[in-house]
Amino acid sequence: MGLTHKQSFNKMHGFKKDEPHSKAEIARLTKIPIKTINEVYKRGIGAYKTNPSSVRPQVKSPEQWAMARVYAYAHKREAGLKLTHDTDLP
Repeated sequence: MGLTHKQSFNKMHGFKKDEPHSKAEIARLTKIPIKTINEVYKRGIGAYKTNPSSVRPQVKSPEQWAMARVYAYAHKREAGLKLTHDTDLP
């Protein structure tokens, strides 16, 4: 299996593979506005609650799902990959 977005983010920034980061730290490292990071997080919480069939079994909370979405957004933006969600955000 490949790296998760969190692991890819950490590799890109020279952190340990599974090192956690706050939303503020992700915003600072990526230069993505904290307002955008907070919106991605909020949408992640909403997606967890409104579409439970899309949530993987190992995910234990809406907050965990939301942070995974933040890492995916930040990693894809930085790596120049196509965004598959939150494409309307700056």
